[in-house]
Amino acid sequence: MTRLRRAAIAGIIIVPLIAGGFIAQEKSARDGARLLDQVLSLVSDRFVDTLDASALYEKAARGLVKELNDPYSELLSPKQRDEFSRQTNGRYGGIGMLIEKQDAGVTVSRVFPHTPAENAGIREGDRIIQIDTATTTGWSISQVSNTLLGTPGTKVQVKFARPGVGEPIQVKFTRAEIHIPAVQYSMMLDGKTGYFPLLQFNETAAAELQDALTSLTKQGAKSVVIDLRDNPGGILEQAIDIGDLLLDNGQQIASVRGRGPEQQSSFAARGPAQFKDLQLVLLTDGYTASAAEIVAGALQDHDRALIVGQTSFGKGLVQTVYTLDGGWALKMTTAKWFTPSGRSIQKERKLLPDGRFVEVHPDSMESDSARKARPVFHSDAGRVVYGGGAITPDVVVREDTLTTAEQTLAKAIAPKAPTFLTVLSDYAAELRGTVKPDFKVQPAWREELYKRMTAAGIQIDRKEWDAGTPYIDRVLDQRVARVAFGDSAAKRRDLPNDAPLRKALELLQNGKSQRDLLARAAVASNSSQR
Repeated sequence: MTRLRRAAIAGIIIVPLIAGGFIAQEKSARDGARLLDQVLSLVSDRFVDTLDASALYEKAARGLVKELNDPYSELLSPKQRDEFSRQTNGRYGGIGMLIEKQDAGVTVSRVFPHTPAENAGIREGDRIIQIDTATTTGWSISQVSNTLLGTPGTKVQVKFARPGVGEPIQVKFTRAEIHIPAVQYSMMLDGKTGYFPLLQFNETAAAELQDALTSLTKQGAKSVVIDLRDNPGGILEQAIDIGDLLLDNGQQIASVRGRGPEQQSSFAARGPAQFKDLQLVLLTDGYTASAAEIVAGALQDHDRALIVGQTSFGKGLVQTVYTLDGGWALKMTTAKWFTPSGRSIQKERKLLPDGRFVEVHPDSMESDSARKARPVFHSDAGRVVYGGGAITPDVVVREDTLTTAEQTLAKAIAPKAPTFLTVLSDYAAELRGTVKPDFKVQPAWREELYKRMTAAGIQIDRKEWDAGTPYIDRVLDQRVARVAFGDSAAKRRDLPNDAPLRKALELLQNGKSQRDLLARAAVASNSSQR
């Protein structure tokens, strides 16, 4: 990506803006500049509300970027640029908590390891009620987050309300540089198969993936399932580094095709592949995007991993971030990504007024008829892989669906979701000290939860509640397990409800090599399509 960035920067054409318009030789450019200059002058002089010059030029710049009709190009203010950097790098100055908005206020939903929050004993479910001298009643998540963030080394005092504890808990934190891990846990699912979710492509994603694979092989893993579901991507250099790690010297990882010759690049693995004897399965879904798709596409094209799950999102555009004066930045689409076999990852979408991205040509790439309409490519071993945007799994497995009764109950709860989450979190926090790792959800828990929901104003028909108890049991099971024993314990308990992961384990059960795994998967996929 460093080469790409250099090429993109080298391709910038600087066009100075002066009082009379743009310096340009072409008549069309002069006419366009005159139009813009006249509109700016009239708005500045005659619009009913006064706008200062900086606001006027900012609106013109934002309008220009918006009219590109590219949902991924964006003009970033200094504050937005800092937030973008924080999200992509996975580092920020703060105290190390993930927060969410619940009905009763802003609540801690996760505490990151080795952070001031963990060191102070902050728990999931603690509610933030005061920061320094200001009460947080009525605050949004962004207000709370922006107040907690700050320069590492500075102090912030936070007061928490904890379910079951009468007095508020007050902690004076020293902000630190917080690293949000890409791999929060890894574990062995049986005697020979490891598993871990890769949550994002932050600045240490490749190193964390390598550490996880190393740890699992030391525990006896002969195969590993890497979960890319819900992975939105991130830093593209990390995708290239993961390709370096898992592919052989000279094998292409991805290529970039842009507008000019300087924006044509190809990335290949350097050095021998590591973990050659490990059978690999990647899990994908409709939220697997960007850098995660580059990795999935490369490993699929080179027959290095079996892809199981659902078709990925289809975000195959290159955004280059150009630093502007005054702390501003322009994030602009400059090229498209292609897999080694030549498949474009990009699935065309448009941005609706309500902020949703929708496909320009919607279809289900997972139906047999839709696959036949797609362009066909081939992996190194000659396997069929499908183009047309996004990464189509080798073995399509849909997530387990709720029964009709469970869906009815879930829909009844949905309008009161924040209140329900507050009640559920408070109750789970109370149960955490009373359960053992092999706990089972008790009927009395469901009854108590129903009473607490009713007291909180959530009115659910009793017959609907009783008919949908399996849904409530799963919700209670996962929340209590996470609060009491952590994410890995919760995932292990959720395995019976995770159809793609169950399918991956089934395919890996008797496999001896990656080639054997791919052959058996092809038989399974063909059988399911008949």
